[in-house]
Formats: sequence, structure tokens, C-alpha cells
Amino acid sequence: MASRLRPVPLPRVTLTPLPDPPYDGEQRGPEPATHGALALAPADPRPLVWGPPGSVPDERHLRHLGQALAEILTGRRPPETVSDRLTERAYAELVRAGQMIHTTGRPLVGVPHVTQPREGAIEMCLLVHCGERSHVLALRLERRGVQWLCTDFETA
Repeated sequence: MASRLRPVPLPRVTLTPLPDPPYDGEQRGPEPATHGALALAPADPRPLVWGPPGSVPDERHLRHLGQALAEILTGRRPPETVSDRLTERAYAELVRAGQMIHTTGRPLVGVPHVTQPREGAIEMCLLVHCGERSHVLALRLERRGVQWLCTDFETA
């Protein structure tokens, strides 16, 4: 008599961190092809616009911007992919800075720590995990009309 063996389920391997779930009523479209990048797609023409005047951007948008800047500072993404999200001075500084963070792996940003020093300004810092060594990325964003623009950044 042949015994019936149940197939053993294979372990499930997933990438971390898992993408954020959609917010209530939000529909997700197809994922952009960014060759492993987690952040802003190069062809994403939408400006960083969040809510009515006085509202603060949500964590997911801030994390995506931080991820994009971390990828640029490690040389894994061209700076022009975020040119519409930075002021002219900040963009020129980003281009001049070039590859400031050296890593063999892909950078991964942590949860942003956000403060609002005054109305219309946000300062945040993110821990950038780069394999064996981590770095800190600090950003300042200011509201220009309905759009938030990065006006300054630092990394250590």
C-alpha cells in the first residue's frame, strides 16, 4: 500500500521591508521598473504635494524621498531623478557632492524622525543602512505653495 505523503511547504522568502499597505481608498497602480530601487521612479512627474496648507507630509512620502537621496549619494541613482523635489541650490549641492556614501550593497533607509521648527518647514533625519556601516541623512524641506522642496541636506 502506497502511503500518501503531503508535500512539505517550502519556506517563503520575502524582501524586507515589505511595502506599505495602501491607505484607505488608495489604489495602487503597477510598480515602476527601477531596477531594484525602492524609492521614486525616474519617470514619476508628480511633485511632492501633501494636503492643505499647514499639513505635514506622511512618513511614507518622506521615506521615499530619503531613500532616493540615499541611492543618489551612494551612486546607485542619477541625481536628475529628484531634480523637481529640490531647490536649485540643493540640487546643485547634490550634483557637486556626488558619491558621498561608500557601500557595496544597496542602501536602505529607516523610519524618518521628523520635527517642524516652524510653519512650512520640516527637518528630518534617517538612518541609512549600508551593510556593515550605517550613515545618517538629514534633510530640510520647505513648503513652496502646495509643494514641499528639499532645501538642504547633510550626511555623516
